[in-house]
Amino acid sequence: MIRKIQPQDREVFIALGQEFYHSEAVLSPIPAEHFARTFDAVLSGSPYADALMVEWNGKPVGYGILALTWSNEAGGMVVWLEELYISPAYRGKGLGREFFAYVEEHYGQRARRFRLEVTAENTEAIRLYKQLGYQDFHYLQMVKELP
Repeated sequence: MIRKIQPQDREVFIALGQEFYHSEAVLSPIPAEHFARTFDAVLSGSPYADALMVEWNGKPVGYGILALTWSNEAGGMVVWLEELYISPAYRGKGLGREFFAYVEEHYGQRARRFRLEVTAENTEAIRLYKQLGYQDFHYLQMVKELP
């Protein structure tokens, strides 16, 4: 089951996020306060972010974060699938596919593009994304971190 985060999800959302950011799927960990900031932004109704919980038999076992932005290139709203994490014990049960189906159903009418990032080493995720119709986007990503 996929659902929007709720106030009572705070601790599990932060714990799952820390689990994700200490896995091989990401390049480096981030501070727990980033998750708290994201959680608070989503619950306060930010028009730029949304977060979803992934459940298995009523137990939260993963989460997803969406960033909503406008793109002239895409000709409309872009939904960045910022993060998707499912605890290792619950992978291979179709939860990733269920997550993407939920996102397409709930955001597809407003969006012109879905976009995501993945590390080259995360071959299982890449396989799923390609099966779902995602393709390589040949841009070099650059960032400038601000204090």
